Amino acid sequence: MVKPITNFGKYLVLMSRVFSRPERFRMYFKQYVNEMVQLGINSIGIVLLISFFIGAVICIQIKLNIESPWMPRFVVGYTTREILLLEFSSSIMCLILAGKVGSNIASEIGTMRVTQQIDALEIMGINSASYLILPKILGLMTIIPLLVTFSIFAGIIGAFCTAWFAGIMNATDLQYGLQYCFVEWYIWCGFIKSLFFAFIIASVSAYFGYTVEGGSIAVGKASTDSVVSSSVLILFSDLILTQLLMG
Repeated sequence: MVKPITNFGKYLVLMSRVFSRPERFRMYFKQYVNEMVQLGINSIGIVLLISFFIGAVICIQIKLNIESPWMPRFVVGYTTREILLLEFSSSIMCLILAGKVGSNIASEIGTMRVTQQIDALEIMGINSASYLILPKILGLMTIIPLLVTFSIFAGIIGAFCTAWFAGIMNATDLQYGLQYCFVEWYIWCGFIKSLFFAFIIASVSAYFGYTVEGGSIAVGKASTDSVVSSSVLILFSDLILTQLLMG
C-alpha cells in the first residue's frame, strides 16, 4: 500500500515540474510538432488496420448472434455504430495505443536517464522534465481526436466491406442502421474520453521512464510497468467518465 502512494506522490511532483513555465517557447514548439508526428501520425496505420478488421468482425458477430425474425434487420448497423462510437474507437483504441505509444515513451526517456542525458540537461540549466515530457503530453492530446475519427471511419468501412463482399446482409439495411437514432453527443464523448486517456498514456509512461534506476534491464521493466499502469488507469477512468458523460 505504501509503494503506490509513494509513486503517486512522486508522479504529482514530476507533473508540477512538467507544467512549469517553459524557458524557450520556440524550442518547445519544435519538439511539440515532432512528438505529434512520432506519437500520433506514425500510429495512423495501425489504428486504421485494427479498426477496419474490428468493425468487420463486430458486424459479422452481431449478424450471426442476434439474427431473429423478430429483430429488425437494421439493428446490426445500429449496434455496430454504438460499439464503435461509445467504446472501441476511444477506450479500446487507447488501450492499444498504450502498448505502442506508452512503451515507446517509457523506453525513450528511460534510456536517456540511464545514459545520463537527462543529467546533462539538468547541468545545462534546462528543466528536463518539462522539456522532455510536456511536448509528448500536448502532442498526443492534440492528435488523439484525429486518431479517434480515423478509427470510427475505418470501422464503418470494415462493416460495409463485410456487407458488400461477404454478402452477410444488405448494405442498405446496414446504412439505415448506422443512421438510425444517431446522437451527435456520442462522438463528443469519445473525443473527451480520448483526451483524458491520451494524458494518462503520455504522463504515466513518461513518469516510469523518467524515474528509472539501473541499467537496460530497468528500462525494459519500466516500459512494461508503464503499459500495465496506463491500461489499468484507462479502464478505471473510462468507468468514471462514462458515468459522468452518459449518466
